Amino acid sequence: MRFHSLPGSKRYPESEDEYAIVLNRYNTILDELFAGTDVFVVTMDWSSTPTGPAGHSNLRQALHPDGIRWWIEPDHDDPDPESRIHTRLYVDRRPWERGCADELLRAVADDALAEVFFTDTELRRIHHPYDGGADIILASPGERDRVRDRHADWLSGHPAGL
Repeated sequence: MRFHSLPGSKRYPESEDEYAIVLNRYNTILDELFAGTDVFVVTMDWSSTPTGPAGHSNLRQALHPDGIRWWIEPDHDDPDPESRIHTRLYVDRRPWERGCADELLRAVADDALAEVFFTDTELRRIHHPYDGGADIILASPGERDRVRDRHADWLSGHPAGL
């Protein structure tokens, strides 16, 4: 399910008041999913080699310094070995507390950092924020429907829900 982070499906915040709305919406859903539990915070970067420098900003490392390299996924589909990209996932485990990831979430809202997600330690619920909203995967249709109904005004008006 997809929630938008600003009224009217506006994509990017332009004032501190709008940042407050974005962070409140992200944190409200994160609280509903993870309050009182530990979460995995996962960030990603990409490189042309498994251990080479990131192919973009070092912002991931600055905003997620406790993330340890968890997984490296090479792109085996590219027939040219020189062009293959290695996606690297970094994870830390922390008790969920409202606001504990606000710097990461603000960078995501600005599209300065991509591919961040939060999950419970059983990997049953996933919150994937992006610039403009968040995609949520829940453990059951009933749970999805309850969260959707509580925040119906944050849903897209698009028929496909996008």
